[in-house]
Amino acid sequence: MKGWKMYSKIHQLKEDKLSKLQTAKRLNIDYKTVTKYWDMKPREYAKYQKKTKRRSRKLDKYVEDILLMLKTHGDYKVSQILDRLLEKYPDQKDEIKYSTLRRLVNEIRDKHEIPKENTLRQYQAISDPPFGYQAQVDLGTIILKDTFANNIRLYCIAIVLSKSRYKFAEWFDHPPKTADFINFHEKAFRYFNGMPKEIVYDQDRLLIVSENYGDIIYTADFENFRQHKKFKTFICKSSDPESKGRIEAVVKYLKYNFAQYRIFDDLNSFNQKCLDWLERTGNNNIHGTIKKVPAEVFKQEQKHLKPVPKVKLKHSPKDSITRNVRKDNTILYRSNRYTVPLGTYRKNKFVYLEIYGPQLKIIDDKTGEIIAEHRLSSKKGDLVQNNNHLRDHSLKIDELYQKTLKQLGEYEIIKTFLNEIRKLKPRYVRDQYNLILKSSNTLTTEEVLKTIQFCLDNKLWSATEFKSVSENLSKLPDLDKVNGNRTTDIKIEPDDDNDPFTEVRSLSEYEKYMGVK
Repeated sequence: MKGWKMYSKIHQLKEDKLSKLQTAKRLNIDYKTVTKYWDMKPREYAKYQKKTKRRSRKLDKYVEDILLMLKTHGDYKVSQILDRLLEKYPDQKDEIKYSTLRRLVNEIRDKHEIPKENTLRQYQAISDPPFGYQAQVDLGTIILKDTFANNIRLYCIAIVLSKSRYKFAEWFDHPPKTADFINFHEKAFRYFNGMPKEIVYDQDRLLIVSENYGDIIYTADFENFRQHKKFKTFICKSSDPESKGRIEAVVKYLKYNFAQYRIFDDLNSFNQKCLDWLERTGNNNIHGTIKKVPAEVFKQEQKHLKPVPKVKLKHSPKDSITRNVRKDNTILYRSNRYTVPLGTYRKNKFVYLEIYGPQLKIIDDKTGEIIAEHRLSSKKGDLVQNNNHLRDHSLKIDELYQKTLKQLGEYEIIKTFLNEIRKLKPRYVRDQYNLILKSSNTLTTEEVLKTIQFCLDNKLWSATEFKSVSENLSKLPDLDKVNGNRTTDIKIEPDDDNDPFTEVRSLSEYEKYMGVK
């Protein structure tokens, strides 16, 4: 309820001798709203309404984005909407504030009658341990849609430092095994650049074989890992979520702020987005309990973390298969070759293979880190490749940028185009520049400039767009903006979509840009 109807109801109840609090409860509106209109005369209210209608607000331009989110999923939280907006508009961090956004979201809910669903869960308060002493670990799962609209179940392992509330997480597309659990700890310790003295766990089969009145028997691999890293464990009793309430809240935060309503594309991209979310939101927002930013408190806690022992883990031959890396950076398994990243091969270099259903994992023999994953082939003599392993990692991005610029021509608009691709697609910049190099081999300087000018004018920031436009040069309008001047000044507006994956446009899309019927 809002507007004149709400104002009238407030004054009717006032005349009926109801108090402000009773009026707020009767109308299901905020007490402050009732107070605001309680003594306002009709003429004053009319002036106020006229004034507010004329006034534009900074966040009005995001109304359509917010409304689409709420209509798609009515239980979107304000913090979740804030993160989605900052992900889409990273340059607007100073403009989009939580408190202002919360009011706008509530207005949109009222106007479009989108109710908010509330859930209640209670926790018992536990005092914080000293800096660097404790972390908590737990697992969670959620069902999302993939790019083909199919349901897919994802699993996450999360860890939080109990004092600073600084978090780390990793997602899996299969139920994590003990090797995944151990490898996750290695990644978390590198992320923290240290490790706590004690880690709190639930009674999980990944690390515990049995528990009998406090006598814990760990799995062989986890016990080996724990002894080498030299950290204490605290195992929660069953039906005792309060003992690890901090990590319970983190798993919920990951599931319903980061993951919920996202479209799953591939595991590497999803985990990278999670790391970006941790940096942008998960570790960089004021924590509701400690009232501080975890990333800032972590700077102090990090000084108290223990250094991580660099000890080679012993892999059980029962669980792992040993293979040597061949000169062509492949390993041989059941008459098929599987690739590892270029540069992995060294003399007497060994890796461990672990099989999980149809999945093959190749693990570094020294660090225990997964260096490659493949789907098992049922054929014989197959070469199973990961496209990422084909990249030439020896060529640095700066060198590749200079090579591309030299081939295209050192014009300002070309620099702008290459820099924008590097900014919007940092994880795929090598692939982008290599495709541009390949696509421009047969183009003249004038054709390159004409292609890039069209891409700038229509905000087409990708190598695939460059290739498609260059193949349709005959349909482009005359080149009237670019005259070979190497100081051409082009003003570029950032694209709204920061998605690292580029959709290949059909020819009809370019005909629409060019006015071709």
